[in-house]
Amino acid sequence: MLDAVLTRKNVSFKFKITIKTTVSVGLIALAVILPQIIHATLGASGGAQWLPMYLPVLIGGCLLGCKWGLGVGIMSPIVSFLITLAFGNAMPALSRLPYMVAELAVFATVSGAFSKKIADNVWIAFPAVLLAAIAGRSAFLLLAAIFQSISPLTIAVVWGQIQTGLAGVLLQAVIAPLVVIAISFVMNFEKSNN
Repeated sequence: MLDAVLTRKNVSFKFKITIKTTVSVGLIALAVILPQIIHATLGASGGAQWLPMYLPVLIGGCLLGCKWGLGVGIMSPIVSFLITLAFGNAMPALSRLPYMVAELAVFATVSGAFSKKIADNVWIAFPAVLLAAIAGRSAFLLLAAIFQSISPLTIAVVWGQIQTGLAGVLLQAVIAPLVVIAISFVMNFEKSNN
């Protein structure tokens, strides 16, 4: 969506890269901060239930498209892990990190696949986010099935995590599109006033 708006405004390639980089860094920072807030207020179970890192990634996919969204999806859990590891309590845990990187990569890629369509019709953000969530959680379950013999994350454990996080996924299926629609409204409002 963002690329379509920047193209419509006829901005330079360098400016597009600057804007996309700034938005990506901001979303990654939000993906690190939101889980810390949820864990501080609701405890570790709050993170498993509300999945706060997923929200910025879903927004990133919708705004930035597949490639840049994928970068946000991959980097968010890695940056969070490295920063929180430095403070002695890595989040996500090392055993969960590869799964989360893969899951969020799928979230971002699927929602990002709809980015151009969202630029034309912002309401597409709702099915885009919902499909991304289903695909990402399915990828998580599939990876658990493939690697359960060498990982502590078995199919049963992952299925339990998916059930625990259902409320968070459903909430994000509403919040992420509304944020994308609000951003689109602001960009279009600016366009109509120029």
